Amino acid sequence: MPSPTTSAARRTPAAERVYTHVKQAVLTRDYAGGMLLTEGELAEATGVSRTPVREALLRLEAEGLLKLYPKKGALVLPVSAQEITDVVETRLLVEQHAVRKAAADTPAGLVVRLEELLELQRGQAAAGDLAEVAAGDRCFHAEIVRSTRNEILTRLYDQLRDRQLRMGVAVIHAHPDRIAKNIAEHAAILDAVRAGDPEAAAAAVRGHVGRVRHLVRGELR
Repeated sequence: MPSPTTSAARRTPAAERVYTHVKQAVLTRDYAGGMLLTEGELAEATGVSRTPVREALLRLEAEGLLKLYPKKGALVLPVSAQEITDVVETRLLVEQHAVRKAAADTPAGLVVRLEELLELQRGQAAAGDLAEVAAGDRCFHAEIVRSTRNEILTRLYDQLRDRQLRMGVAVIHAHPDRIAKNIAEHAAILDAVRAGDPEAAAAAVRGHVGRVRHLVRGELR
């Protein structure tokens, strides 16, 4: 009798399974920038035919993660210097505003939630799961943005998710010492929010995101 997990996987549309498999591998750098993926290899890896593979690859190309080449395959696009600059610039605009607002008038439960996320990050770091560390890092910042209760701002920030995760994993792979430093910098951001100091909070965010930008550019240029 098939397990519930197997049955659930079979109910998931084939193209969606391929999409999830490839996207996760790109974000975690199992499929690194510059790698050429073929339809046949992906079909074999996911247990589907080539038709849903093509559908999934077209979707990923539209998201800017791949470039399709007819009869050759799909190239995993490296992260460009311009993309790094654009992501960091947008992050700074959104996150400094959000953290100033959070420190000036801290929403109920925000400090407790950030404390929980910081503790979760420490556990992820101890476990050595780099993909989870990168995801936990982003969750910390996203929680501050969500605390603004500005739905437009939150949706804008959510659009950066995949790029943030991909860059975060790249930095952690290249600079494992950054894990502890990121946690310390997050703790400084939390301290400023807890103290109700908007400018100190914004400065902590600015320094943290700026350091990440230099590291990513050094790794991915």
